[in-house]
Amino acid sequence: MNALKTIGNIFAAILIFFGILFVWGAFSENGSPGWIIIGAITVLIGFGIILLANRKKTIEEAAQQNTTLNIQLPGDVSIERFQCQDCGAQLSMDNVKMVAGAPMVDCPYCGAAYQLSEEPKW
Repeated sequence: MNALKTIGNIFAAILIFFGILFVWGAFSENGSPGWIIIGAITVLIGFGIILLANRKKTIEEAAQQNTTLNIQLPGDVSIERFQCQDCGAQLSMDNVKMVAGAPMVDCPYCGAAYQLSEEPKW
């Protein structure tokens, strides 16, 4: 996509250059007042292409934004055996995903999906 942005900026620069030449040529001896309008439209189209090419980059960056959520549990927490509540299959931490701020477990064996809850230690 970076090549597309570069091509768009080069094309816009060419349009702006020729637009300025049209406006400048309108004030020469052989110039026509209509050239000012053509030049202004060409310059505006060039700036519009620059804005669109640079705006597309920010949309792509927003789509690729990653969010990391760190959870700090109280005390020493160690997972010795982590099993599915429905079928009892051995699960790993790869089966836990954060959904709307809550840890959700997806069992690859039985297809169960449930919210992981921590029970009090007392």
